Amino acid sequence: MIAIRFATATDLPLILQFIRDLAAYEKLSHEVEATEERLRATLFPAEGRPAAECLLAFWHDQPAGFAVFFHNYSTFLARPGLYLEDLFVEPALRGRGIGRALLLQCAKLANTRGCGRMEWIVLDWNESAKGFYRKLGAVEMDDWRLCRLTGPALAQHR
Repeated sequence: MIAIRFATATDLPLILQFIRDLAAYEKLSHEVEATEERLRATLFPAEGRPAAECLLAFWHDQPAGFAVFFHNYSTFLARPGLYLEDLFVEPALRGRGIGRALLLQCAKLANTRGCGRMEWIVLDWNESAKGFYRKLGAVEMDDWRLCRLTGPALAQHR
């Protein structure tokens, strides 16, 4: 049985573990700088809006996966969008509909919140994820390329 709920501050250790597990799966563990303190400050701030939201999935009460998302904005649609930053299901629990349930819960939230679209990126080598997304009706945007300023490249523009 799959259960999905919004994360709370008491879930910070679990959220951080899922982030680390996702990074290991994507061969990006060396890029993880997240800590419980940073996650608390950005996901559950004492004041103001959170930078992102997190859904947790459970399989028979066992932590199974998570989805982290935030709102962006489309000037062309003049509507908000929902950007899925991370979607992860524990490898031992894959194939049980957990990832689908998390993604569809995000889509439902996007519809409820008046979003005009939902977007995310997928690593080019992750064929199983790309196939999973296509089955749900997602379209790869081949003409668009992600650009990023981070680390020293971002810091030089202070």
